[in-house]
Amino acid sequence: MTNHIKVEFEAKESNVGLARIVAVGFMAPLDPTIDEAEDVKVAVSEAVTNAIVHGYEGREGVVFLEAFSYDNTVMFSVRDRGCGIEDINKAREPLFTTKPQEERSGLGFTVMESFMDSLHIESVVGDGTTVTMTKRIGSR
Repeated sequence: MTNHIKVEFEAKESNVGLARIVAVGFMAPLDPTIDEAEDVKVAVSEAVTNAIVHGYEGREGVVFLEAFSYDNTVMFSVRDRGCGIEDINKAREPLFTTKPQEERSGLGFTVMESFMDSLHIESVVGDGTTVTMTKRIGSR
């Protein structure tokens, strides 16, 4: 079965929970295990949180969540039109954060990568970031 959705919402931390619910609801027809559903919820919420906190840095904006399912695989894309990432390799380093004063752990990309099967990051400074993640469902 293939499926596709697009959702956009204001870049507010209160919408992170909405993104988690959308992600799990979208993948429900694939009958994920509790662990698979939790992995996706965590990874999507990390990507959305990064878009809100780092992409827009407290300014107004929109987060775009797009999801595809195909061949027992789900793909989630989280995009912002924020400030972008200057050095993606540096940003992917565990414990690297641009907001230490806010007690950010710097583990967002590490968490996404550990819970999903693949993680791809595209970013242009001044134009935003897109994080794309995939996970195979039912590989039990």
